[in-house]
Amino acid sequence: MQIQALEIQVGDRIIAYCNNKRQICTVRSIIEPDQNNITLSVFTADHYRSSILRVVRFRRDALVDLAS
Repeated sequence: MQIQALEIQVGDRIIAYCNNKRQICTVRSIIEPDQNNITLSVFTADHYRSSILRVVRFRRDALVDLAS
């Protein structure tokens, strides 16, 4: 399922490119959305203790895949 980047909420599991590969990420927080982009801090694994925090940026009108 796809949603618009503006509709992403904390806790959503999305599919994004991190470290040059496409993977499932869990949204930790939304960092100051500006007029053109939405910046998210995400965890790259299911377990937060073994996960690395990354920053992902999307255009506001982008469609983002939700992980099931």
